[in-house]
Amino acid sequence: MTSIPPIIVLVRPQLGENIGKAARAMLNFGLTRLRLVAPRDGWPNPAAGPSAAGADSVLAEAEVFATLAEAVADCAYVYATTVRKRGVTKPVLTPEAAVRAIHHAPAQCAIVFGPERSGLDSDDVALARTIITVPINPAFGSLNLAQAVLVCAYEWSKPMELVQPPLEALLPPAPQAEFEGMFTQLTTMLEPLGFFEPAIRAAVTRRTLRTMLTKAAWNHLELRTFRGVLTTLARKPRA
Repeated sequence: MTSIPPIIVLVRPQLGENIGKAARAMLNFGLTRLRLVAPRDGWPNPAAGPSAAGADSVLAEAEVFATLAEAVADCAYVYATTVRKRGVTKPVLTPEAAVRAIHHAPAQCAIVFGPERSGLDSDDVALARTIITVPINPAFGSLNLAQAVLVCAYEWSKPMELVQPPLEALLPPAPQAEFEGMFTQLTTMLEPLGFFEPAIRAAVTRRTLRTMLTKAAWNHLELRTFRGVLTTLARKPRA
């Protein structure tokens, strides 16, 4: 999918650590353009680097603006993230719906996040065309800055062809003959111990045991290991 990645705008961020964590969340999901509006402790901030955990390129290219209006001046679509509408009547979307629109937008979009303690104020929200609200537990609506950025960045990444973590190569199930060898070994050990008694229930018990064991779809290494377990259990205890 070809689309214009949104710019992440942090308005009056208070802690360098949170800026670093937000940059880390961005880069995890393929976003690289970060803009800061009047960061409380100035910029650059030495506390941001360690928290970015390697997302130094995002921090190095971060742009700083005095006002939100200046930060989004070149953006045709501005989305404000807030849990409260703050008296401003605007469309309200979930992150999923918002980034779906961003993926199809013909011009630059920005997603705006407010200060850690108070969030965006009414004047900030008024600059946006649309509000993004993350569905959250109403009894505990505390979402920190980096978490909010991560949710939106993750939703952005869904249609993208990001590299997936490698899946563990699974061995195919062993041939039936190998399973039968294990099953025969097991039942041979159980018979003299009275496991299949009474005789009238022996066929049903054997069938149930087989059904239970076939669900595991054992590969040849697993069968070999389990047969080794059975062989060990069959040995006489050491003196």
